[in-house]
Amino acid sequence: MTEITASVLYEVRGAVALVTLNRPQALNSFTREMHQSLWAAFDQAEANPAIRALVLTGAGRGFCAGLDLSELDFTPGPGLLERADPGPVINDAFNPTTRRLQTLRMPVICAVNGVAAGAGASVAMACDMVIAAPSASFVQAFSKIGLIPDAGGSWLLVERLGLPRAMALAMTGEKLMADKAKEWGLIWDVADDCVTAALALADKLAVMPTQALVATRHLLRDAGTRSLDAHLNVERDTQSRLGKTHDYMEGVNAFLQKRAPQFTGE
Repeated sequence: MTEITASVLYEVRGAVALVTLNRPQALNSFTREMHQSLWAAFDQAEANPAIRALVLTGAGRGFCAGLDLSELDFTPGPGLLERADPGPVINDAFNPTTRRLQTLRMPVICAVNGVAAGAGASVAMACDMVIAAPSASFVQAFSKIGLIPDAGGSWLLVERLGLPRAMALAMTGEKLMADKAKEWGLIWDVADDCVTAALALADKLAVMPTQALVATRHLLRDAGTRSLDAHLNVERDTQSRLGKTHDYMEGVNAFLQKRAPQFTGE
């Protein structure tokens, strides 16, 4: 395990990068510096062609409690409203993190080892798949402090759960436990050792055709933004692009030759 900084750990395990949020004393709540360290970990993974899947998790008893409110200045006095405004840290830190997770060149699995609250739940949902510990929970804590789900949360909740469940969770701020989150479709699976399970899934994905997996991510995530007619054209163009890759040729040849394919991610 190597440190990007003290707040984010980075480890290479074969073809998988394991990235760990490491502020357990603060339930891994985000500072601006922590976002920058996370981006540096993403940069390191993307720069290494051997890395073909990434696992994101948290140290200690929680995954992430969202924004560390010490990043905002609530000291009474002139300029209070400007100093306490959450908009800039959302724009400069959380939104870029969500966008990076959506555009990484490899599949991303989140291992939610404990509570994922506020923007911490949004970060988890922004990953391609989520595996949670049985004791893990997802909490839309925003309404309790007069705010709305951010870092993509209001979009991702509706996408995953539909409007009625998303609305109730966002308005009430009630805790959603891991087993119910799986039943409702918010996450992929629940496992006693969610990190080990996430790494095992990442190992499986890491030997698959990486470009096709990431293209699948984009097609599925963007499907609701297009008509079927328009989406058919995007599917066609994506297939044509993937048809020029090594992994497409290898996959077809392996099928025809009745052998296991050897994908390279290229």
